[in-house]
Amino acid sequence: MRHLKRTAKFNRNSSHRRCMIANMLKSLVEHGRIETTVPKAKELRRHADRLITLAKKNTLSSRRTAIARLMINFNSLTSKEARDVKKGDLSSYNTDRRVIGKLFDELSQRYLTREGGYTRIVRKENRRGDGTTLCIIEYIQ
Repeated sequence: MRHLKRTAKFNRNSSHRRCMIANMLKSLVEHGRIETTVPKAKELRRHADRLITLAKKNTLSSRRTAIARLMINFNSLTSKEARDVKKGDLSSYNTDRRVIGKLFDELSQRYLTREGGYTRIVRKENRRGDGTTLCIIEYIQ
């Protein structure tokens, strides 16, 4: 019996599911909204809300936990790129570094006084090929 086992399987194994959720979380943080199916959005909402709560703590431990959950890969910078970054030029950063920066700087400050419910799911039309219901999941303002 699967009592109190809430994880949606999506007909994928655990490593594929974990990578899929991490990629969707990165896209959600980067763009603010993504289009997906309703079951995936409902599962993603759990992880996205927990990620914002983690970012609101803004400690070294919470930053490392967020990096692990998002499966962030930092590209190594050359010495010239490191000097440019110290001067303020962030163009050499990959998108993963920008996601962590946006999460802990922008999004955590936006929801500082809010207790929960950071995401919204808006349903759209059915997909043409298989008829599944599509939706938009986004961070609320």
